[in-house]
Parts: sequence; structure tokens; C-alpha cells
Amino acid sequence: MNILQDIKPVTYLKSRAADLLKQINETHRPVIITQNGEPKAILQDPKSYENMRNAIGILKMISQGEEEIRSGNSKSQQEVFENIENFLKDKME
Repeated sequence: MNILQDIKPVTYLKSRAADLLKQINETHRPVIITQNGEPKAILQDPKSYENMRNAIGILKMISQGEEEIRSGNSKSQQEVFENIENFLKDKME
């Protein structure tokens, strides 16, 4: 992977948008768009974007779970199953 191929000026985007979109969708690598030599935007194919969003969501849930464990706000697996069994027994009566 050559990151220099994935950095394009905004003028390239304006003049060759179709080519750029084809590259992004074929390689699944994001392209950094620069303006006056500074990065201003990132173009990414939809599937890679969705995968990234899903990964971030999973990482957030893991982080929240770890925080709840640290704060003592958790139950053992046995407690959870006992609560479920008791709940189902109450529903059956």
C-alpha cells in the first residue's frame, strides 16, 4: 500500500471524480483530499465506512462494559441465569 496514491488535491476530485470513486470502490482504501496542501476530507467506500462504524460501536460497548465492571455494577453469570429462571417461573404461574 502506497499512501501517496491515496492523497489527492481537491482539484483532482473536481476534474476526475468518477476515476477517484472507481479507485475507492476497487481498493477499499480511503482517499485523503487536500486543499492548499492540507488534509480537508476523507472519501471512503460505503462498505468500509459501515464496517468502521460497526467496529467503533462494538468498542464503545466493550468500554462501557469494562467501566461497569470496574464500578462494581455487574452480576455473575450464575446470578443472571437465576434471575432469568425466577422470572420465567413467575410468568408460568
